[in-house]
Amino acid sequence: MNPDMTPDLITPALRERLARSCTLLNREPLRDYDTGDARALLARADILFTGWGAARVDAKALAIAARLRLIAHAGSAVKPAAAPEVWQAGIAVTAAAIANAVPVAEYALAMILLANKRTFPVRERFRTERKLWQPQWLAPGEPGNYGAIVGIVGASRIGRRLLALLKPFDLTVLVCDPYLSDEEARALSVEKVTLTELMARSDVVSLHAPSLPETAGMIGRTQLATMRDGATLINTARGALVDHAALTQELVSGRLDAVLDVTEPEPLPPDSPLFGLPNVVLTPHIAGAAGYETRRMAELLADEIERFVAGKPLLHAVTAEMLARVA
Repeated sequence: MNPDMTPDLITPALRERLARSCTLLNREPLRDYDTGDARALLARADILFTGWGAARVDAKALAIAARLRLIAHAGSAVKPAAAPEVWQAGIAVTAAAIANAVPVAEYALAMILLANKRTFPVRERFRTERKLWQPQWLAPGEPGNYGAIVGIVGASRIGRRLLALLKPFDLTVLVCDPYLSDEEARALSVEKVTLTELMARSDVVSLHAPSLPETAGMIGRTQLATMRDGATLINTARGALVDHAALTQELVSGRLDAVLDVTEPEPLPPDSPLFGLPNVVLTPHIAGAAGYETRRMAELLADEIERFVAGKPLLHAVTAEMLARVA
């Protein structure tokens, strides 16, 4: 993994915990498997603890890693860290996606509540005019957070975590997900709808689908045009889900608002008009685990490693059957 991640992700206490169930071959992270020392360590390893910036375990690495039995990945997307050959070789894979879902869902919740209050456009107007106006905050017909309609695209780990966080609020929640059954939707107390209906009805749309070939550009010109004037699009998933040329056109016109933690490309070019728009909030991919939040991921993986060493089934295994639906 990237050594810059180590101080927050892998604390001295976590190292000591891992050392109680495993022999730690190295206490500092490797960036790749190309050096002689790295190859020697890889040949001895039963378990790899990987994270952001990890070199991919592919056929070349597997040829060296004759003992490898488990990859524990501190991240949500496992495909950048493990090639299909890993599963073909029967190596177990577990990931901390459920732990990373917590801060992303918290970020999305905060932005949904603020978007329904029109917080960001009002802030810009207030900063410019420096006086109150009537109505002071919302235009007539703006819902605030009582009875507003929130659309969630993707009942993923993050999507479901967000649904749980939304429950205490007086909101109507719509969900679009081809894998969500009617029974599950009822259990989650949400209304299952098509993407077209969700885009048309929602005051705020929050994206939580994985970045896959079939989801690329799923929020395009047609879907954006369906959104009501003044609606907000929140993207904490991946920029590739959205046609950014179409979105930019809508945002420049002022018809829609957006909170974009991810973009395509990432980052946007410095001359992108989105940086200067009062109806756009841009953050540099900060919704996911950062700082101390990464410790939740490391602790989950320590749990998984201890279960694996004890011969117990993994709770967060990523199986070959799941690869078509996860990033």
